[in-house]
Amino acid sequence: MLTEITKGWSGDKKYCVDRGDGTKCLLRISPLSRCEERKALFEMLKRLAALGIPMCTPVEFDAGANGVYWVQSWIAGADLEDALPLLSEAEQYALGLKSGEILRKIHTLPAPETQEDWASRFNRKTDNKIQKYRACGLRFDGGDAVIRYIEENRYLLENRPQCFQHGDYHVGNMMLERGELKIIDFDRYDFGDPWEEFNRIVWSAAASPHFATGQLRGYFGGEPPMEFWRLLLFYIASNTLSSIYWAIPFGQSDVDTMMRQSQDVLAWFDHMRNPVPNWYLKDFYIQHINGVAAVAGAVRRGQKSGQRRPG
Repeated sequence: MLTEITKGWSGDKKYCVDRGDGTKCLLRISPLSRCEERKALFEMLKRLAALGIPMCTPVEFDAGANGVYWVQSWIAGADLEDALPLLSEAEQYALGLKSGEILRKIHTLPAPETQEDWASRFNRKTDNKIQKYRACGLRFDGGDAVIRYIEENRYLLENRPQCFQHGDYHVGNMMLERGELKIIDFDRYDFGDPWEEFNRIVWSAAASPHFATGQLRGYFGGEPPMEFWRLLLFYIASNTLSSIYWAIPFGQSDVDTMMRQSQDVLAWFDHMRNPVPNWYLKDFYIQHINGVAAVAGAVRRGQKSGQRRPG
């Protein structure tokens, strides 16, 4: 039995396939024109699965006259962004720790040796974003401060390492299956600076500062270095500009969401004066007493933002 799945941005047709024997799988059908692209993604998923990444594992790939057919394992769980509000702060934080550890493992896949120098590539990308933002006709309060931070900190891009990137790593692309975190939707995978991967943490922080704090500590095995915070703000600043013109074709609701997020970003980073965001819970941690997670430290809460994510 086939049940269509409408959630997601890939453009594929997706179905839950009930095999009738108590097992299920995920069937994705892509246009034949995307065969090579989808084959490359399928092969990357196989490499990730071999690393032990908790994910929809690739099972089968085939192409026919009517499209590209590929099968992945089924995750019988809840969307993490729906599950997080039902969990304790300690549980949210612990899942964030796990997500950071998983991401660190994902980043062990190297970029191709032919990959363009990161500073050259991302500076060009940033120039394009600034140009499109200025040409789109929309402005947000604090936009000049965002652009000024970018222009003053381009040197941070120099000599950055590159690796495989999930491309859209946030709570909206994670699931919780019997208490275990699962990562989904690698459709936007790329190769680049591993720290750029955190440009989507704005969505996770809006959903749960505890999760976002845990993710950073899980990734770094402790407190992130100041160099990371400065570069994170650079990447978030770049994304904040592009989110404005990205939203225009989707209508006023999405434009409003991105405008609100721009103000969240400015508030989090003290109008670009402090690279450590105020949602980061520097005094929050959990300790285990007799095998039970207990909360210690101060707690601060972030703000809720929209749900749709720009490319």
